[in-house]
Amino acid sequence: MMEQKKELEKRLLAFETMLEAVQKNYEDMNQKMGRLKKEGKEKTATYRQLMGNKLQYQNMLSLYQIYGVLDDEKHVD
Repeated sequence: MMEQKKELEKRLLAFETMLEAVQKNYEDMNQKMGRLKKEGKEKTATYRQLMGNKLQYQNMLSLYQIYGVLDDEKHVD
């Protein structure tokens, strides 16, 4: 019983760490895209790669929201 509890705690900690990383990466993509947009570089390969990454993170965060893992106030735009 204790081993199962420890395993569940370990998995929860791993998930929380992953969620934090996904949220941080999503925000990083937004910031980098904002800088490139201000420079008029929306058509560059870098901007498009960042957009792809942002959409991937956005999709992950949306799934977390759908399954009730992410609070509604942390809504993804």
